[in-house]
Amino acid sequence: MTRSKPRGYHHGDLREALVVAGRKLVEEKGIRGFTLRECARRAEVSHAAPAHHFASMDDLLAELVRRGFAELTAAMTTEAARAADDEPAARLVGLGVGYMAFAAANPTLFQLMFSREANHIEPKEGDEGAESVRRLLAAVLDDVVGDAADEVRQQAADLAWGTMHGFITLVLEGEIGRRDSSRALKARGLAALAAMADTVARLARP
Repeated sequence: MTRSKPRGYHHGDLREALVVAGRKLVEEKGIRGFTLRECARRAEVSHAAPAHHFASMDDLLAELVRRGFAELTAAMTTEAARAADDEPAARLVGLGVGYMAFAAANPTLFQLMFSREANHIEPKEGDEGAESVRRLLAAVLDDVVGDAADEVRQQAADLAWGTMHGFITLVLEGEIGRRDSSRALKARGLAALAAMADTVARLARP
């Protein structure tokens, strides 16, 4: 005779187990299907156990969003570093490659990170959220546009982020690449990023 697992509070790393369960739940069910009770069930603890680490559903979602932005900027940094010896515009393309790759691998979390729901989640002290992406872009754009006027720098930032976010969002919504192979879709994405980087570079020219 086998005994069922106890469903009490005791757990090796309850906080991490809830984060893992929550992330899988978000990807499977979206924000509307997200509940602390279901996260607890998947973590095999009682429905009251999450309160030891997350006072509310929003607290757990805030942790998922925080980690999402950390992973997003890490992916962008890694891809930009691959082009470290190339022209600054190539590093800008690398940022876009990392941005799109993260979004494609984590579509629902990515959408949550930039959703209205995320805007209502109270961030913890020190959390940068989307500001971390803005800061990373600004650092690379410094090398692309140099000491261009503030107006030009703003145009460059808007174009760069708008292209990255807009393209992959349309892909996730099925408006771009619905019938393309993964290779063809990747090529379209790279072409869009290359065109963006070229346009940004030309913005700084007199």
